[in-house]
Amino acid sequence: MKILYGVVGEGMGHAIRSSVVLDKLIADGHEVHIVVSGRAHGFLQARFPDVSRIWGLTMAMEDNEVRNRLTLTQNLKGALKGFPQNITQYFEVESNFEPDVVISDFETWSWLFAKRHRLPLICIDNIQIMNRCRHSDPIIGVDRSDFKLARNIVRAKCPGASHYLVTTFFYPELRKKRTTLVPPILRDNILSTPPTDGDHLLVYQTSETFEKLPRVLKKLDRPVLVYGLRKVEEDVVEGNITYRPFSEDGFVQDLASSAGVIASAGFTLLGESLHLGKPYLATPVRKQFEQMLNARYLTQLGYGTYDTHLDEVTIRNFIDRLPEFSKNLASYERQDNSKLFQELDTLLDKAASGILKHRLIKR
Repeated sequence: MKILYGVVGEGMGHAIRSSVVLDKLIADGHEVHIVVSGRAHGFLQARFPDVSRIWGLTMAMEDNEVRNRLTLTQNLKGALKGFPQNITQYFEVESNFEPDVVISDFETWSWLFAKRHRLPLICIDNIQIMNRCRHSDPIIGVDRSDFKLARNIVRAKCPGASHYLVTTFFYPELRKKRTTLVPPILRDNILSTPPTDGDHLLVYQTSETFEKLPRVLKKLDRPVLVYGLRKVEEDVVEGNITYRPFSEDGFVQDLASSAGVIASAGFTLLGESLHLGKPYLATPVRKQFEQMLNARYLTQLGYGTYDTHLDEVTIRNFIDRLPEFSKNLASYERQDNSKLFQELDTLLDKAASGILKHRLIKR
């Protein structure tokens, strides 16, 4: 089949996960054209032959919090150049590719193409869980207004898909039809790396909000491997802290051998860490409810905890509870990507036979 695959460019997690699905589709003989925005374009262009750059929305953050007004301003300015670029790409794809089905990883351009041409649309992402599942009061907490805003945004992002495959490590009750929950998408090097019990903490933080974090980490009586806080070309050792340059294989090895992880509440690293049995201290971005949702389910399941402001008390409490979290993770069901792939193959077969059809958007 000819498949148009859209990938949102905000953050790299969507591109990393989509690359796993794209590898499978291409290996199965499908012809795939990728449209992607932001930094994710360079990542996917280096791995796949048929990739087009489009403009996409971005998110502005300060002090580990989404700034709504700044986000609006940046996107209005970006749209002045971005919309003409998207229109050009639209007509190029329309003239040269003619897909049979569209897959969207929370990406609007491909959704619009599917709607305009009345094509079957399959959504594969983790964020739709906010709209397509029910969440309890303890999970929503005091952030009900943020939750409602986030759910409305998600609802408006890719409505009326033929089916939604929602990746997740937690399984709330479904509230929408045409929805299937599947385990997190995992890269091959995660699936092929056996976990070991090391003593070090793995820290992955890129936000300037946590620039004072090293002062706290230096007080710990265990080694800490830090990615993201400094741009280094080789290991830089300062006491118990080692700042490391980013290397995909090196990062996976350090993750698999760690005692625990301190990082944002982004879905990709969370799913990989839990698969490897690693307790997790999450730092969700404030007013980004998707990350808060991940962090609260992580805590509810006993796989780790979260805090939007890291301090010594929080980190020492996390270290003290590592045995408890590790014990809980022993019952975490580790799976490969086979369930997602089976569901996707079934949907593509239905699309090819005309059973999976374009759906109108309900008003």
